[in-house]
Amino acid sequence: MPELPEVETTRRGLAPHLEGARVQRVLLRRPDLRWPIPPEVGECLPGQRIDAVRRRAKYLLLDTAAGSAVLHLGMSGSLRVLPADTPVKPHDHVDIALAGHGAGRVLRLTDPRRFGCLLWQAPGEVHPLLAGLGPEPLGDAFDGEHLFRLSRGRKAPVKAFLMDQRVVVGVGNIYVAEALFAAGVSPLRAAGQVSRERYGRIADEIRTVLARAITRGGTTLRDFLAPDGAPGYFEQELSAYGRGGEPCSRCGRPMRQATIAQRATVWCGTCQR
Repeated sequence: MPELPEVETTRRGLAPHLEGARVQRVLLRRPDLRWPIPPEVGECLPGQRIDAVRRRAKYLLLDTAAGSAVLHLGMSGSLRVLPADTPVKPHDHVDIALAGHGAGRVLRLTDPRRFGCLLWQAPGEVHPLLAGLGPEPLGDAFDGEHLFRLSRGRKAPVKAFLMDQRVVVGVGNIYVAEALFAAGVSPLRAAGQVSRERYGRIADEIRTVLARAITRGGTTLRDFLAPDGAPGYFEQELSAYGRGGEPCSRCGRPMRQATIAQRATVWCGTCQR
């Protein structure tokens, strides 16, 4: 599943093409993806100017005066800005035709597995999927003190704690594994047993690994491609994720692997405590 750096890479790629453009029409080739596409998408979006392309957690929002289209890429979804006459393929489910400086082009949503979504957020409201989310990991509200405060009394493994979207958004399996490796913290350690100082290091490493991944274009895992069709290049730099049984890049001992929070987890039993 595309994680925060992949979604942010997509946002940055789309924004110059979409912001300031006007929506000419919306073509829905099916009535649903993961959930039914609400009628407001087709009724309210046409004729509107796209004022901003925002990201909240792993969701993208196309902001207009009439409301916001809320998009999620699911497991294998992608968004492209293409010439309007680009041939349609079997999994191209939505076209948002553009006018103004985007004239002659469409924003096309492709989703082979249909785990993504296209929903609607009315002006002044917060969609239920976005309500109750924690702070952005690259924002000012996120730091080690925030993690330490929320972790007190938590018996769940620190990895599961960090993947809780109510604690911090968008830090999925890949980047939690990398941040914990860099911070030297075992993913098995109970969240409530991690010290304030170590949470400070974890927060710093989360910021670092996400920023580096965004700079490099995200992580290519089977399905992800950037809006320009180019793959991300961060995968080749991974120190923990997907390296079970391989030598640790620090001590050379085999990396351990287990399942935590239903996700494959890799760590070094020597370097991470």
